[in-house]
Amino acid sequence: MADFHQNGIVTTLHNLSERSIEDLEYDLLHFSRFRPLGLILPSLYSELEGSALPAIIKELKQVPYLSQIVIGLDRADKDEYHKALEFFAALPQHHRVLWNDGPRLKALDEKLQKLEVAPKELGKGRNVWYCMGYMLATGKSESIALHDCDILTYDRGLLARLLYPVAHPQFNYEFCKGYYARVANGKINGRVSRLLVTPLLRALKRVVGTNEYLDFIDSFRYPLAGEFSFRQDVLKDIRIPSDWGLEIGVLSEMHRNYANNRLCQADIAKNYDHKHQDLSLEDANAGLSKMSIDITKSIFRKLATQGETFNSETFRSLKATYYRIALDFVETYHNDAIMNGLTLDIHQEEKAVEMFAKNIMSAGEQFLDAPMERPFIPSWNRVVSAMPDVFDQLITAVEGDREDFLNL
Repeated sequence: MADFHQNGIVTTLHNLSERSIEDLEYDLLHFSRFRPLGLILPSLYSELEGSALPAIIKELKQVPYLSQIVIGLDRADKDEYHKALEFFAALPQHHRVLWNDGPRLKALDEKLQKLEVAPKELGKGRNVWYCMGYMLATGKSESIALHDCDILTYDRGLLARLLYPVAHPQFNYEFCKGYYARVANGKINGRVSRLLVTPLLRALKRVVGTNEYLDFIDSFRYPLAGEFSFRQDVLKDIRIPSDWGLEIGVLSEMHRNYANNRLCQADIAKNYDHKHQDLSLEDANAGLSKMSIDITKSIFRKLATQGETFNSETFRSLKATYYRIALDFVETYHNDAIMNGLTLDIHQEEKAVEMFAKNIMSAGEQFLDAPMERPFIPSWNRVVSAMPDVFDQLITAVEGDREDFLNL
């Protein structure tokens, strides 16, 4: 059972009573009559062949309150797209699969590229962005959740607790971030959040001074969680990154667009485990190494928009400050693990800290070398301004792909 402490400047909604899934779903079914509820699933084709996504679909089949499920499918050829349609046909809810590698959506993407309003990189950010656009295009859902497709510990209670704050008609939340304990197989996971983001935020407060944005991000118990929910209006003006900075970028946009009392975080699961990325000590363009650089740059960019000035000396001081704070955190987590009968490899933890410290400098150098870099995908409001019929074209492409399959 979680405590009831309110930390930071964002409301925390705890799991205090282990309320039953059925009870939560009863409320959500009632809410859905007035505010239709939807779900976005960004997926790789390979996840259809894993163990996590089939179990997720089995759980989703039992969810009674969803009006719409939108699946973004990446890295799939024609035959794999057809297999995906068969795979997701098990869902009883209205659903559509966006074949992102199909000729119709690629043709639309090329049109948007010419107008300079399309994603510049492949990846989860691009997948999520097109799914958000499709949600806006159809207008079938007013409150929407998003979660990953590699969750090994998934049950439908996660979705219910994630959607509840933005579905309840008497709550005024526009956005909810999920959080949970990253503990599985007898050890503490979540290295990037524990060993990079939290100590980096604390180090930045010492180096650049107290800052409302840093306090805001530091209020979230799991800022890198891939699970969040939002009202439909959020989708119109949000600019999301196309790189590994997606989660921090979304939080940054919430900080820019909304007052703190319109945002919250909710305890959505006792335990959470998913596919783990390699540390990638030798390759800065892969795994947790690239992730740490992208995340760090996204924080630097946000601070720069608020008038903070960075130079090489700043980043050297930041690296040293971060390193000391992060090593103290290693001891803290080690003691926490021991008290809970868990294991934590201090050597591996400190190797991660050393890599993250190095990557703080790399992120700083890249930030200084490319000050005009624009990693954010334009908002859908801007896209509609550039191509007024984009939503019609998006729906036509998705329906055309589906009809081709049905006519086989």
